[in-house]
Amino acid sequence: MGGILLLEDGRRFTGEAFGATTTRVGESVFNTAMTGYQEVLTDPSYTEQVVTMTCPHIGNTGVNEDDPESSLVHVAGFVVRSLTRAPSNWRSVGGLHQYLVKHGVPGLQGVDTRALVRHLRSRGAMKCVISTDGTPLSELEKRIADWPGMEGRALAAEVACKKAYVYADPIAPTLRISVIDGGIKQNILRLLADTGAYVRVHPISDTAEQWASGVDAVLVGNGPGDPAALPHAISQLRLLVGRVPLLGICLGHQLLGLALGATTYKLKFGHRGANQPVRDELTGKIEITSQNHGFAVERDSLLATGAIVSHLHLNDQTISGFIHREKRVMAVQYHPESAPGPHDSRPLILDRFLKFAQGEVV
Repeated sequence: MGGILLLEDGRRFTGEAFGATTTRVGESVFNTAMTGYQEVLTDPSYTEQVVTMTCPHIGNTGVNEDDPESSLVHVAGFVVRSLTRAPSNWRSVGGLHQYLVKHGVPGLQGVDTRALVRHLRSRGAMKCVISTDGTPLSELEKRIADWPGMEGRALAAEVACKKAYVYADPIAPTLRISVIDGGIKQNILRLLADTGAYVRVHPISDTAEQWASGVDAVLVGNGPGDPAALPHAISQLRLLVGRVPLLGICLGHQLLGLALGATTYKLKFGHRGANQPVRDELTGKIEITSQNHGFAVERDSLLATGAIVSHLHLNDQTISGFIHREKRVMAVQYHPESAPGPHDSRPLILDRFLKFAQGEVV
């Protein structure tokens, strides 16, 4: 059975349907990672996005019970060049097609993904609809027109946990940390717990006092949508600036920038992949990082707050990390938990983040 990906500018891409038989609307984006498609599918930061993988062969290793970053598939749709229907891996418990069927997500394979990605790089990420159920073209066009897009969307509040819970509670914790969940990835929590820390998770809708109660530091995690559309979170974080060490990853990086007084903006097509080059401005070391975001912190407005740029994205010179030593704020735009992706940046969360949270100057 055939299917279609229709972009808001009228460009159409057709292919063979797999996954669920349905129609979904979202933002068309691409990911340049060669591995880790299951982490991509289950990352809450991809909520309402139709993801195209640039790697041509997807599904080789099937799906397993260890790699999901959440309990759901959050992408709105999945587009690949060539789907492997006979996966082979010792951890595999099923195929990608069946996995998407189970989670109600449509997919297309046999698509000219190179042409699609070149189009998105030229025109930018845009609204789209993916359909595998034969919905008429006129209805697909209407679905695109009715979808509000990403800017101004507080999606992080929709995917966050509903109430606070304790993730790790060791007898003698090395550090007590609370994590703000607006779509947190499980590997962030796992790595924090591996350091021997007490880890408590709060929804992004909680208050500053709830986040900071009884802990040594607060970490603002990743999540989907427009950071500027979360005024409650920004105002509550502003109350904590200077009172407790604040750490941020991805959406957390953007929210902490806004809390300091900086501004954010939408990137043309975002950074999504496990091969994003970043230079550590404190050491000069270059790391290959895992990233997934469509918004960034504006440089001049950030520098005006007294913060310094700690990490720089080498593809487009956007800010990939900052530190405000006086106000005890440290954040990175990339994913140091490396799921998926290389482990170059993993020491950041295991070392520099925690030292900063414990009062050391970095």
